[in-house]
Amino acid sequence: MPHNEVSKIQRTRAKQLRRVMTRAETLLWRHLKADRLAGLAFRRQTPMGHYIADFVAHSCKLIVELDGESHDFEERIRHDEVRDAWFVSRGYRVLRFTNDDVMKNLEGVVLTIAEAAEQGSPLSLTLPRKGGGNPSADASLTDAKDKA
Repeated sequence: MPHNEVSKIQRTRAKQLRRVMTRAETLLWRHLKADRLAGLAFRRQTPMGHYIADFVAHSCKLIVELDGESHDFEERIRHDEVRDAWFVSRGYRVLRFTNDDVMKNLEGVVLTIAEAAEQGSPLSLTLPRKGGGNPSADASLTDAKDKA
């Protein structure tokens, strides 16, 4: 995956955000780090363009954002919409949760992320084994040929 140039300021800010994560971010990170969730490699506080994504899995192009109370204001909501549109324009899907969601329903949040990641995973194109296949479908085909 080609990397976009990230400014030194963005890189420094991301490092700072990794050091001072919120309680909700820390709890969620425990479930996302080290490929614990469906074997996906999530990164935290990742600079992307002019933004820093809270959590991103590049393999399935999924971004997870956690919002605190500051995201309740109309101006902040508009900013988040512009930010999400930028991520979407680059092929990413964005899931947003509140810190309260994570604190009160961590398992539900993790399950939602896993389901979204599964939906966005690239298709596995495997060929059937020699002599394999679906025996009931094969029988249906044989029956159909016999009737014709």
